[in-house]
Amino acid sequence: MVSSILGSINEFLGNILFFDILFGQVDGVSIPFLVAWLAVAAVYFTVVMGFPNLRFFKHAFEVMLGKWQTPEDKGIITPFQSLTTALSATVGLGNIAGVAVAIMIGGAGATFWMIVAGFFNMTLKFTEVTLSLQYRTFLPDGTVLGGGMRYLSEGLKEKGMPRFGRMLALIFAVFMLGGALGGGNAFQVSQSLGAVKNQIPILAEQPWIFGVTLAVITGLVIIGGVKSIANVTERIVPLMVFIYVGASLYILAVNYAAIPDAFALIIKEAFSPTAVAGGMVGVMIQGFKRASFSSEAGIGSAPIAHAPAKVKYPVRQGMVALYEPFIDTVIICTMTALVVVITGVYAGGTESLDAIIDAKQGAALTSAAYGTIISWFPIILTLSVTLFAFSTMISWSYYGDRAWVYLFGAKSGIIFKLIFLTVIILASLVEKLGPLVDLTDLLFLSMALPNIIGLYLLQGNVKKALKEYVQKLKSGELEKERIKK
Repeated sequence: MVSSILGSINEFLGNILFFDILFGQVDGVSIPFLVAWLAVAAVYFTVVMGFPNLRFFKHAFEVMLGKWQTPEDKGIITPFQSLTTALSATVGLGNIAGVAVAIMIGGAGATFWMIVAGFFNMTLKFTEVTLSLQYRTFLPDGTVLGGGMRYLSEGLKEKGMPRFGRMLALIFAVFMLGGALGGGNAFQVSQSLGAVKNQIPILAEQPWIFGVTLAVITGLVIIGGVKSIANVTERIVPLMVFIYVGASLYILAVNYAAIPDAFALIIKEAFSPTAVAGGMVGVMIQGFKRASFSSEAGIGSAPIAHAPAKVKYPVRQGMVALYEPFIDTVIICTMTALVVVITGVYAGGTESLDAIIDAKQGAALTSAAYGTIISWFPIILTLSVTLFAFSTMISWSYYGDRAWVYLFGAKSGIIFKLIFLTVIILASLVEKLGPLVDLTDLLFLSMALPNIIGLYLLQGNVKKALKEYVQKLKSGELEKERIKK
């Protein structure tokens, strides 16, 4: 019943949002409009902004560490906490499950295009986060409202398009609610349950136990608001990245001799893919699609997490945001992809692997890849999956809460939190993941439509702020402002 409903929603949204671009197909492969929409924007802003993902990589790291704090900084959490809150949403099952799904469909070559997309997505994230800080507002209850809702409505109002701005902000907020309950919640629960129940058999028979437990733990964190979420993510994100990256590095070290061949296969299939991958265009689509899904660049979600950051200059937090796609896609996704490619599990060959691939159980496939090296590694991966899912959910609960507050007011925020926790339990009962994966992609990517329109129309604000900031940096003015430690 649930799968049937999800399938109907997918078909409806797909007909509206994923129509074929230009002449419909290239090399017999349909190009989803929103995937192309995000890819073109990422390349465009990287060029227009003068490649800030390269120019300010070092400076952004210094800001993140607190070197450029000033007495005039305004916000409620540190730049690092804002980054970890955003990373807790992006460094999640997209890195474990999403990468595996991309390789299942597009072959090893999808990895190459994920890395390319991650590089350009850094500037896309910089642009939207800078705008979020420029138009954020401090509410009477002490919280901060930023993100796409604010810069679409207020930014376009300044441009003389108040009605158009409000319409885009409304559409964005509605899609964000769907993304929070779908990709930021239901998808996380289902994919993590798929990996955990292999280690805890009782959950295969009684999945509601997992749902209820996760709902209780999540509820204890999100009721406290962004400060509570930031305090948790500040601790859990470094831990989960250390565990997962450490496990990945160990497997790659054990198979170091196979790494050159894996990279060779990835590059070869990126430009000369196997027939099953759907041609070069099909592989590119899978790479860019999964990179966008994983890093959320251009989606407009992360700007909400960065809005409460304590900074004087909006562009400064935008620079910190450059690290999100780099850490998420260029580093972690690449490690996952190398493990999956080196072990060869994505090609199937056994009854269990074929069943996992058919059901699009990306987390389970990655678990199987790790398990081929050391039998007890799936236990570590199960812990990583659980941490990734939990961290993503608490951050996306905040995103959804801000969208709800924008639509219905701050006093009704508790209603969304209760709905969010209820969906956790319901999602643990969904058996077939295929329709849920497709719905997740649609809800996430659909947010990019109004968001990117806003970025194009407001790009002048960001370019001006960046130019002024660079001038102050070169003149030494920023050095005089900062707090000496």
